Amino acid sequence: MNCEKINEELLEFLDKSPTCFHAIDYVKKKLEKQGYQQLLEGKTWNLEEGGKYYVTRNLSSIIAFQIPKKNFTGFMIGASHSDSPTFKIKDNPEIVSDGYVKLNVERYGGALFHTWFDRPLSVAGRIVYREGNKLISKLVNLDRDLLMIPSLAIHMNRKVNDESSLNAQTDMLPIIGSEECKGELMKEVSDGKEILGHDLFLYIRDKGSVWGAKQEYVSHGRLDDLQCGYGNMIGFLESTPKNSVPVFAIFDNEEVGSLTKQGANSTFLEDTLTRICFACGKDKEQEKTAVASSFMVSADNAHAVHPNHGEKADPVNRPQMNKGIVIKFNANQKYTTDAVAQGFFKDLCSSVNVPTQSFTNRSDMPGGSTLGNLSNSHVSLNTVDIGLAQLAMHSCYETAGTKDTEYLATAMQKFFSSSFIQEEEGTYLID
Repeated sequence: MNCEKINEELLEFLDKSPTCFHAIDYVKKKLEKQGYQQLLEGKTWNLEEGGKYYVTRNLSSIIAFQIPKKNFTGFMIGASHSDSPTFKIKDNPEIVSDGYVKLNVERYGGALFHTWFDRPLSVAGRIVYREGNKLISKLVNLDRDLLMIPSLAIHMNRKVNDESSLNAQTDMLPIIGSEECKGELMKEVSDGKEILGHDLFLYIRDKGSVWGAKQEYVSHGRLDDLQCGYGNMIGFLESTPKNSVPVFAIFDNEEVGSLTKQGANSTFLEDTLTRICFACGKDKEQEKTAVASSFMVSADNAHAVHPNHGEKADPVNRPQMNKGIVIKFNANQKYTTDAVAQGFFKDLCSSVNVPTQSFTNRSDMPGGSTLGNLSNSHVSLNTVDIGLAQLAMHSCYETAGTKDTEYLATAMQKFFSSSFIQEEEGTYLID
């Protein structure tokens, strides 16, 4: 797949993924077109050699895998996350005030507040309702310009360009219309059903674009981290595994710490690997040896050097967009990359002509954490933390490089087709 085609499909994926639920639904459909069968955690798994499978949890996380042979050596895991900073609609959301109906929302994750002002917004997510003796989950997307968070005029805040202090409860509530529209939102979302629960979020209506003097950049909402999820997916679908089980995972709730049943810090990955081993006839001892000969790529976007604030970057490790996959390092293990993980991944990328870069925070500036160290608390294996360089992380409209998704897809195709086998302490066979 060429770079132009990858960016077209990336933008389509982002357009159709206003929430984590819609992102996973899109991935499910892609997998099913490639012959992947759905498994349920509440049912027995019968796996066959050559079989292609996927399982979801909470409709917002997914793990897909192939079984090249039942006597496999280990797992090659590529992980990313489905959620992005946004605003979640609270229960009983309507506030009527001064002729307006506003929605009571709560921030989700570390959103850059000011980027959400004066943009057309809409609502998407899931609702839960009863049908007979069943609870049914349904995805919803109102898919029209519906809301806006108006900024305060400069005449009423003369210092707005000098200092900014925004309050999530008072400054960030969107208006949906005049007071005559009270009750319209939930009526439209429910589609005539009695809603028992909902997980509804705001999203921007702006379309993505490829731009720049030489079409160097791609911008859209939710690039962090659906860009990595998309690149991993393409590499996974194009891979040809032989001795190890390729595992493609997207977890929810990374932006709020992953402490949910569907997050990277849950048992979802551990449960899935254990069940794969059991269904392939492996005992507990053989499961542990398979995990020891496994590797994870934890993919979550990275900071590019900012054009106006280069001083915020490390003096020598300064990632740029379109210059390759970023390998992340942190002495305090906010990122899991060590010498073994770095060596393996750099060598793998080099073998398919994919460039790599290094990211470290300034020594006086703490950074965030990501998927790798959290999932390792449940399944301990060699892991590298990587990302694709981007600007405006946690803005509602982010920017990345047009070459980098292809770089990731190419590297992950090689990765999912490979094996990483422990031979001796500190020595690994690369197949």
